[in-house]
Amino acid sequence: MYDRLTKIDDLTRPDHTFLDVDDSCFFLGEYTARAGYAASATNDLINNLKKPMSYRTRPEVWKYKGRAITTCAQELRNILGRNGIEGGTFVPVPPSRAKGDSDYDDRLIQILRQIGQGYDADIRELVLQRETMPASHEGERASIAELVANYIIVDALRAPPPRGRIVIFDDVLTTGRHYKAVQQVLNTAYPGVPSPGLFIARRLPRAPVGDEFNP
Repeated sequence: MYDRLTKIDDLTRPDHTFLDVDDSCFFLGEYTARAGYAASATNDLINNLKKPMSYRTRPEVWKYKGRAITTCAQELRNILGRNGIEGGTFVPVPPSRAKGDSDYDDRLIQILRQIGQGYDADIRELVLQRETMPASHEGERASIAELVANYIIVDALRAPPPRGRIVIFDDVLTTGRHYKAVQQVLNTAYPGVPSPGLFIARRLPRAPVGDEFNP
């Protein structure tokens, strides 16, 4: 489906409010919010990947989430190759639900573990949330400072030192708030270690009202 990663550049960076010019962020595809599964292959992939945990009791639907997790892992595994996978420490962005919440979604760490399977990969669920926070689509969005205050480093996973860089992994790059918050926490824990971002997709700017796709 994808043959390369695309880097956020001067043309696309303004679409992601909180990114700085020094941030190195890469993505596979482009996602159009509220455009439905049929808008693109990336939309189909992301919508299946984000199926809520409440669908676990519906195997006829839940299977699509599992397939999306595997597809994301295979695509990134093929593009990154051994050197890319073994050459850094991979850390997923925490989901909106705290670990231990019944709706905690571990899709990102599942993807990373599949990417690293068979390799000497350094994959750590190093950053967690103290408390569940509303998802971005559920209401008022937390600021970067509020996210940072709610994040904790898992002490048991601090060592060994990162492998040259910490790759911050998330499914969709929107404003960049979560990436920047995790980056800030990791930069405090590991000063001077580069922390690029890796995303399945970047969200395209919202189309004018008259041009929106309505499934």
